[in-house]
Amino acid sequence: MKKVLKLTLEDTTKMMDSAINKAIEIGIDMDIAIVDDGGHLMLFTRMDNAKITSINVSIDKAFTAAAARKATLDYGKSVINHGPAFGIQTSHQGRFCVVGGGLPLFVDGQIVGGIGCSSGSADQDIVVAQAGIDALLSA
Repeated sequence: MKKVLKLTLEDTTKMMDSAINKAIEIGIDMDIAIVDDGGHLMLFTRMDNAKITSINVSIDKAFTAAAARKATLDYGKSVINHGPAFGIQTSHQGRFCVVGGGLPLFVDGQIVGGIGCSSGSADQDIVVAQAGIDALLSA
C-alpha cells in the first residue's frame, strides 16, 4: 500500500488567498481554480473583472497540470509546429490545456493537485499560480 497525501479545504484556501493577493498586486483580476490530484475541482474564484471566457480555461489549466503532472506551458511548447505532443490539446474532450497558467502541485514528490489561472497573459497567469503554490509549500 501507498500512503497518499490529499489537499484539504484549508490548504486550498491558503493557496487561493495568496493567488488573489498576487493578482491584486499585479493589477489583473483572475479566474483561479484549484483541483485535487485527480483533477477534480476543489476551489474556484472569479475576481470581479476577470474574463468570463477564462472561467473554464482556468479550470482546464488546473485539470491538465494535475492530471498530466506537468505545467501547461511545457505542453504548449511541445505542440508548436507539429511538435512531439501535437494533438494532445484535443484529448479529454478538449479539456487538455496547452496555454501557460496551469501548474502541478507536488508535496514530498507526490502530486497532490494543480492550480490554474486565467485572464492575464500566460506569464501573468503563471506568476499568480506560482504564488498559490508558494503559499502552501511555505506553510
